[in-house]
Amino acid sequence: MSIQAILYQKGENVETIAPDASVRDAAASLRDENIAALVVTKGDAVLGMVSEREIVHALSVHGERAAAMKVADVLARDFATVAPGDSLKRAMTLMTRHRTRHLPVLRGGKLAGIVSIGDVVKHRLEDLELGTNVLHDAQGAAH
Repeated sequence: MSIQAILYQKGENVETIAPDASVRDAAASLRDENIAALVVTKGDAVLGMVSEREIVHALSVHGERAAAMKVADVLARDFATVAPGDSLKRAMTLMTRHRTRHLPVLRGGKLAGIVSIGDVVKHRLEDLELGTNVLHDAQGAAH
């Protein structure tokens, strides 16, 4: 199964935030959208990611001042991406290697979606269930 299959099911909508927005604004967006990460963009350029992890880190280092800081000051600039044609296995490998739970999906260098560890696990479980059902049906037909 490919990343594109996930995007077909969940859609290609991605919550983004500008680098000059405040950390408070980022936290409010995460809360309001009930999500754990935002892609930081300027025009069509993907600059990084800001997630609960970056916000907690900023709060632990800077205290209450962190809320007024700019997203650009706390975002994760070293982030992995996937393409729509990439496999779930590649996504899982990147998430493990980079210790991240979210991967922006880029198509031709432009933001085309986002996949989370939850999306990957859900689709992997569906693959396993399908495989189990096919084996079960084949065994039933053989008897």
